[in-house]
Amino acid sequence: MTTTTRIDFLYLSEQDMIRAGVTDMLACVNTMEEMFGLLYHGDYRMAGPNSDSHGAMITFPKDSPFPNMPKPTADRRMMAMPAYLGGDFQTAGVKWYGSNIANREKGLPRSILMFTLNDPDTGAPLAHMSANLLSAYRTGAIPGVGARHLARRDSKVIGLLGPGVMGKTTVSAFMAVCPEVDTLKVKGRSAKSLDEFITWLRSTYPQITNIEVVDSIEAVVRGSDLVTYCTSGETGDPSTYPLVKREWVKPGAFLAMPAGCRMDEAMEASDVRKVVDNTGLYQAWFEELPKPAHNHVPLVGVRFMDMIEEGKLLPDQLEDIGKIIAAEAPGRVNDEEIIIMSVGGMPVEDVAWGTVVYRQALERGVGLKLNLWESPALS
Repeated sequence: MTTTTRIDFLYLSEQDMIRAGVTDMLACVNTMEEMFGLLYHGDYRMAGPNSDSHGAMITFPKDSPFPNMPKPTADRRMMAMPAYLGGDFQTAGVKWYGSNIANREKGLPRSILMFTLNDPDTGAPLAHMSANLLSAYRTGAIPGVGARHLARRDSKVIGLLGPGVMGKTTVSAFMAVCPEVDTLKVKGRSAKSLDEFITWLRSTYPQITNIEVVDSIEAVVRGSDLVTYCTSGETGDPSTYPLVKREWVKPGAFLAMPAGCRMDEAMEASDVRKVVDNTGLYQAWFEELPKPAHNHVPLVGVRFMDMIEEGKLLPDQLEDIGKIIAAEAPGRVNDEEIIIMSVGGMPVEDVAWGTVVYRQALERGVGLKLNLWESPALS
């Protein structure tokens, strides 16, 4: 048997990623569903003591003696998000995540992301890829997986808070699994973002014939079959997070929340089903964060952890979407129940979708092959 020490890897720019299929939302939803099956059966690893951590994050102090240290502006963070995923994937990888809401003033996305895919045996790189689209599509796909199992089949109305990138991909995922949708209500922060979103929506989903711009969160929620909050903002004070009130919510609605959200007491009540993408992820956050944890990570899943600590929610009242996908727990039980799902974002999602896109890039001859070494200078 011959062996070689040569290591090559594939570099994929954003345009390469598009050519390799990163924007195929239905395929992404299907991939995320497969990933959840592996997650439920334990064929994965992430960081942290319980192997469920979101990642390792650098934050910056308000007052630093070093004048060149970055300032803690809104959404300023840097993070490494590593994971391994088994099954048919059999890969590992890490996403490097730099974020600053002030980037928008420079014409840049809030977050700038790169992803490295690795051989899990040797650790050798397989690919280094632009990851903004990778991350956006895998994040948006998770509400689509939830809607496939938990939304009413006759859902027709989407209520969207935040018409940015996350809003677009979440709508794309809803449309991939809920073909009867014909109405969308949207609230945004600026006329520019709303105009851009509506232009995109009309060209991408002409079957949505009724588009309504609303001026309150209540109007987003009322009458909607599918509700999602996709805004970004500062954390620290949950009273500033976008609110969802039970009285606004239509019987039978499915709410998927990949961004900050707070609930009124009626939404926190036990007759509203509470689903998460991975209970272990929120347990890891809860162990890592000061309390109340929702002050530091604004996702409703983190609020669920605070509720358990406060005795307002029993652990067995929290449901994992993986268990539902595995048919070991029921999906939607009836047309009246209200279900809210937290979407936290996990590095196993990047590994899953990154692996699929990488393999398609190889099949399609996309990307630039780069050499790491013929043989290592030190070994």
